Amino acid sequence: MSRGELVRLEASVRGRVQGVGFRYFVAARATQMGLTGFVANDQDGAVHVVVEGPRGDLEDLLETLREGPASSIVERVDEDWLPYTGHWGAFSIESRGHRGD
Repeated sequence: MSRGELVRLEASVRGRVQGVGFRYFVAARATQMGLTGFVANDQDGAVHVVVEGPRGDLEDLLETLREGPASSIVERVDEDWLPYTGHWGAFSIESRGHRGD
């Protein structure tokens, strides 16, 4: 059963989301779902997620981002829906040079 067209979701998760295992939580879920892209800490304290796959799966992941792991406090998730690029072959955790990486 198809979960919809292939698209790209870019999300910025704000709140208490760094230093609480948020990136590992996202990476585990995205990998389990077979999605591609990356998650990284931003210098402004947010967690940045770029993910591609079927729209229905990305909508499910977006709900996961809004909940976060038990140790986090998600205050806001900003989202942008973009065209699919097929750029990534897997899902990874990236370092952006932030002290929380």
